[in-house]
Amino acid sequence: MKNIITLLFLALSLSVSAQNIELFNGKNLDNWELIVADEKVNPESIFSVSNGVINVTGSTNGYLRTKEVYNNYQLHVEWRWTEKPTNSGVLLHVNGYSFWPNAIEAQLQDQHAGDIVLIGFGGSGIIGDSTYFNKEKRFTIVPKYHEGIEKKAGEWNSYDITCNKDEVTIYVNDTLQNEGKKLSLTGGAIGLQSEGSPIEFRNIYIKQME
Repeated sequence: MKNIITLLFLALSLSVSAQNIELFNGKNLDNWELIVADEKVNPESIFSVSNGVINVTGSTNGYLRTKEVYNNYQLHVEWRWTEKPTNSGVLLHVNGYSFWPNAIEAQLQDQHAGDIVLIGFGGSGIIGDSTYFNKEKRFTIVPKYHEGIEKKAGEWNSYDITCNKDEVTIYVNDTLQNEGKKLSLTGGAIGLQSEGSPIEFRNIYIKQME
């Protein structure tokens, strides 16, 4: 009986694991496109891979974006600052290749992880109890729920983000930090920002939802 239970547990674990789509393989950036604001800068000098993590210098503004587009998924991302924390972000529903593109940003600015940023004219949604619409400005920042959730530089943090139709739910280090609904963007690429100082990313994967 014990052996049967063990086999069932292993089968269930393999089934759950098989549902994960690996966005970063720990070896290279073949699944990503590299974009920087300054055309004179080689993107590969800003984004690189070593020891199983994505290294982002932050010295030039830019972002990585997945070559594939996604909707209706659960996203897991881990990050840590290697020096003094400044600014970065995880981009959801990236549309277009401009700088910055139309997207929904899960903020990574120091002590603001969990803020939602609507990027792009016409971006809109209900976040918390308020309705937001980017009519005359390109960015709207909506603060997170709780303070003091992020870890200090050198320690790993986690984002667990659910994008389901026109809704987004954001957890930072297993704590619910923000929720949005009736969002104008419902699908697109997934991105990682370079914007301030060195930051690392690892364990980036999604679980597709129906």
